[in-house]
Amino acid sequence: MYARVTLLEIDVVRVSMDDAVGRFRTHTLPLLHDQPGYRGIYVLTTPEGRAALVSLWDTEEQAATDGDHSFYGEELGSYAMLFRAAPGRDRYEVALVDQPARTG
Repeated sequence: MYARVTLLEIDVVRVSMDDAVGRFRTHTLPLLHDQPGYRGIYVLTTPEGRAALVSLWDTEEQAATDGDHSFYGEELGSYAMLFRAAPGRDRYEVALVDQPARTG
């Protein structure tokens, strides 16, 4: 399994973090579910507008942002007005997972 990590900063003067996450949930998440190899995502945020998105993929190629598909670039572009600066991104091999137990 591989992870694509995107680090970004939302301009919280323009839009609240809750609104940005809500837009991601309703617009981008359904599209991610249609991407080959997609296995899930963690969206981590701070009140100041910083965010880390860690999406999980079956193969290194599927986790790549520079492949022959344009989904990643198009989706980031649709959020361009919300960013303070261009997002950073990289991909990693998932070497260990210790999933927290669900409570209640």
